[in-house]
Amino acid sequence: MEPTKPAVPEEAVSAYNLFIHGHIDRRSFMDRVKKVAVSSAAAAAIVDQLMPNYAAAQQVAPTDPRIRTSRESVPSPQGHGTISGLLVRPANAGNNRLPAVLVIHENRGLNPHIEDIARRLALEGFMTFAPDALTSVGGYPGDDEKGGALFGKLDRPKMNEDLYASAVWLKKRADSTGRLGVTGFCFGGGVSNQLAVRMGADLQAAVPYYGGAPPVADVPKIKAAVLVHHGQEDKRLVDAYPEYEAAMKAAGVTHEGHIYPGAVHGFNNDATPMRYNKAAADAAWKSTVAWFNKYVKATS
Repeated sequence: MEPTKPAVPEEAVSAYNLFIHGHIDRRSFMDRVKKVAVSSAAAAAIVDQLMPNYAAAQQVAPTDPRIRTSRESVPSPQGHGTISGLLVRPANAGNNRLPAVLVIHENRGLNPHIEDIARRLALEGFMTFAPDALTSVGGYPGDDEKGGALFGKLDRPKMNEDLYASAVWLKKRADSTGRLGVTGFCFGGGVSNQLAVRMGADLQAAVPYYGGAPPVADVPKIKAAVLVHHGQEDKRLVDAYPEYEAAMKAAGVTHEGHIYPGAVHGFNNDATPMRYNKAAADAAWKSTVAWFNKYVKATS
């Protein structure tokens, strides 16, 4: 794969990542962008390109006749009581049982991009469920910045129980084969790794995109096949990956790891043009689908 450099100054992308992860506020983010822009107009253009444009990036419309969708509420007695989300099935599956994939969002809640990912995977022959961890605080508010603010108010242990409850509910549905995969992005990537630890043999595959690794001591608990995606420019996570890789190898965990040249944190998100790296995203998606086909669609 040929390296593709970010289309904006690296400092601007780094500032955006700090902003969306809650490490700096909007004013600080804007100040940092202005410092590397040649003019106020250029700074505004950079910010505009860094912010998500969900309508432009949508690949599978909510009304696409090839899918059937519904909003579901999942019991979570150890968490906040319930967690809601989007359930998607391919329309041509009828009532047949399907392999399932849980799709976990970034740290802004269940935004349109993650819903689109769930629909895309359904077209690959999976039943998908994308839960909204913000359910207990009113759900995704329609704005990523507001969603990030709400995210900081969550009871994290209860939120983790909500997401675990979602995985168990999806796996045990009558229209599921009982074979389960999970994928997630940033925060959701870290949760994907955590679920691989917690669920053991109850999870067949995990595909974390730029997510934090679990503690090394927990890696032997993983029985799922793990496929890791990182952007080469995402230095903190890339530098940490070899330790996770070595632990998986030592524990006999089936795994692969891909580091995409020139790609930054969030490279898969085609709703944020300045971070999106098409070459990396296409390669990662192809291997993700193949991984789920091999380990989740397989006959038990």
